Amino acid sequence: MSDAVADDGVIDLELDRAHSARMYDYYLGGHTNFPADREAAGRAMAVFPSILVTARANRRFMHRATRHLARAGMRQFLDVGTGIPTSPNLHEVAQEVAPESRVVYADNDPIVLAHAQALLRSHPAGRTAYAHADVTDPAALLDAPEVRETLDLDRPVALSLNALLHFVPGRTRAHEIVEFLKDALPSGSTLAISHVTPDFDPEGIARLTEAYRAAGTPGQARTREEFTRFFDGWELLEPGVTTSHRWRPDPEDEPGNITDAEAACYAAVARKP
Repeated sequence: MSDAVADDGVIDLELDRAHSARMYDYYLGGHTNFPADREAAGRAMAVFPSILVTARANRRFMHRATRHLARAGMRQFLDVGTGIPTSPNLHEVAQEVAPESRVVYADNDPIVLAHAQALLRSHPAGRTAYAHADVTDPAALLDAPEVRETLDLDRPVALSLNALLHFVPGRTRAHEIVEFLKDALPSGSTLAISHVTPDFDPEGIARLTEAYRAAGTPGQARTREEFTRFFDGWELLEPGVTTSHRWRPDPEDEPGNITDAEAACYAAVARKP
């Protein structure tokens, strides 16, 4: 049982400490954030003013990647590190293209658990579910009843790890987690990742990482080479590894209005041979 859920089933929302998902909600203009989150977000914005652009460009990447995969025939989606429900959510994007799509969200934030019903409003032709799980235990995540009952892991799955792995510090741990998940999925599955990088503004990203660490959330930005390693053995879809705002932009995205330093994230989608 999660530490966030007491024996009597009452969820501890941990409102006295900042959480990265609620900070992200604040950057996106959401309302499910609290004083500790807003204070930490304010400190992050002070040292890295572009973070609002970064967050919103990343969110747009998720929309485009999901839409592209649904149009390409993917019908099962596993979104890990879901965050606070902010419409349109991944299932809304996928089911707009293919109403029969099945989507499982997973996150370890107690307030996402509290708001899970907002993620479960599936199109009647499809299905959505929510698993309270942690990416740092990928075996337990894949064995969660909500995953097993909603998705057929013998058929291709679109795995989404957006703006998540930079919260898994260490030289090898994040790559080990991704390799475990990749190995567990069948041929034809896809992997979408976005990840903060220091490549375009190393000093700014160092300040941002320190602000998050001070708020209780350690993190690690990764270089293009480190990011590309996540996709080893899989076939990158065009345009390959690029910054989040440059991955198959829609006309309304106007990527020329955002610099790579402001986007501050690499993004890519790959398919398992």
